[in-house]
Amino acid sequence: MTMLEDQSTAAPWPTAYPKGYAVVDVETTGLARDDRIVSAAVYRLDYRGDVEDHWYTLVNPERDPGPVWIHGLTSDVLVGAPLFPDIAAELSERLDGRVLVAHNAMFDWSMIAREYARAARTAPVQQRLCTIALSKELGLPLPNHKLESLAAHFGVVQQRAHHALDDARVLAEAFRPSLHAAAHGGVRLPLLECLPLTEWSDSPATPRVGHQASYRGGGMGSWRPSRKRPACPYPNPGRYEPGKLLKQGMRVAFSGDTSVDRELLEDRAVEAGLHVATSVSRLTSLLVTNDPGSATSKTVKATSFGTPVVDEAAFTQLLRDVSPADG
Repeated sequence: MTMLEDQSTAAPWPTAYPKGYAVVDVETTGLARDDRIVSAAVYRLDYRGDVEDHWYTLVNPERDPGPVWIHGLTSDVLVGAPLFPDIAAELSERLDGRVLVAHNAMFDWSMIAREYARAARTAPVQQRLCTIALSKELGLPLPNHKLESLAAHFGVVQQRAHHALDDARVLAEAFRPSLHAAAHGGVRLPLLECLPLTEWSDSPATPRVGHQASYRGGGMGSWRPSRKRPACPYPNPGRYEPGKLLKQGMRVAFSGDTSVDRELLEDRAVEAGLHVATSVSRLTSLLVTNDPGSATSKTVKATSFGTPVVDEAAFTQLLRDVSPADG
């Protein structure tokens, strides 16, 4: 890895590292694709992780605020807040040209991308970095992957957990020493491409203000409204064979970002007679991912099982002509 001499500290710095970062935290009405952002914070950092400035805003989600007992933002507090389209330009200015950094970055990026799609805009984000992934790359001796554990490891004091501004501050302070440890250890940063949503449709079941959604409990899946699909009526014909047609009944799994909203893509697969699987097993016919080299649990399993893999564009083409189930 090529190193750059930093004039202020005479310490080597990898020339391939990004030129700036936007440490982001969003609080939301829940974890589902039709949930909304209720507050957002951004700490802008320079190439060495030093803070340049910070910004925070409430956002009116135009619906029930969700788990108030977590983020503390009630409907009364949010009713006078700006709508997302009102703050999109300022948020864009703070994200533009920087790597989005977040703790569980896939979630924050997904929520931001969906809000931009609803506003018929595109988020100016090309790459993201998850601090959970970075802590794994560094081999940090953490008891779990919670932000509080990362903060404690670096001696960062949390003041208001689940407040977007304080969570972003804590993460920025923990990210800087992580970044320096990676730079001085010659560690390649776990950067992932961000695909903006090119197609979006709000679910008709989106709960509005005064109507509380039903939530599932437990772990990262908390507060997510359940969305059950009818069982696939066709038997699984086995694996997809490259160069041939998809067949009704095939089990298809998805991993990573998609340019079309994930649930729209899944809906199209179901409409074509395919079975949408939530995980990869030996029975999975096909994995759809735009980043086959990523070390997600699905891509790792697909590799170990020899499951065929195609990208979103190829899968969209295959959906145009799906052969009927046998007999």
